[in-house]
Amino acid sequence: MNILAVGCHPDDIEIACGGTLAKYAKAGHKVVYCHVATGSMGHAVIMPEELTKIRHEEVDRSCEILGAEHISMGIPDLMVDSKNEDLVRDMVDVIRYARPDIIITHSPDDYMRDHVETSRLVFNASFSSSIIHYETEHEPYATIAPIYYMDTLAGMNFDPTEYVDISEEIETKISALACHESQIVWMLEHDKIDFLDFVRTCSKFRGLQSGVAYAEGFRPCNVWPRMVAKRLLP
Repeated sequence: MNILAVGCHPDDIEIACGGTLAKYAKAGHKVVYCHVATGSMGHAVIMPEELTKIRHEEVDRSCEILGAEHISMGIPDLMVDSKNEDLVRDMVDVIRYARPDIIITHSPDDYMRDHVETSRLVFNASFSSSIIHYETEHEPYATIAPIYYMDTLAGMNFDPTEYVDISEEIETKISALACHESQIVWMLEHDKIDFLDFVRTCSKFRGLQSGVAYAEGFRPCNVWPRMVAKRLLP
């Protein structure tokens, strides 16, 4: 299968579905990892232009660990707008390039505007990608791909209906997340948050809910014609 994971910022994907992507890749599926925003505002000391470069390099290292191809759409933080037609067209082109059997992205009820706008962007673009006369660089993709929403930060306002056992992938998930050193170090030194432990704990909690050591939770986008009569999650 072809898997497309679309997060807003660098590290959002590792936090919520890094173990699932590693599991897909290990099984031989093609995984494309796309983040919409650059993460340019994710530090109080490092300036946005420098941080953009740092965070891009961090994602490259993370994707090597996860076994995923990396695409960055290059939008500055706080500027993600699902009604921006140029951005919609660019996302359509990403979807047409990846030709996904499943798309994983943010919940439409996530905790900040950039995440919510990314969710809406993916929903809109994944339909538009099938429209023959909507022109982009890549050919139209006839399939309106099923969307699965990934967990929110700390699982707030998110009740999974499906789980993926990532007990064997938990260390890969944490190693990939640890590549985002600009964020991990900053939060530990200045916010006193051990974010690696934070994410491990959230995965353990989802595991407790689903009867395994570690898990990640998801919800499908239940609208026609995005549902299929087979399991798409690994």
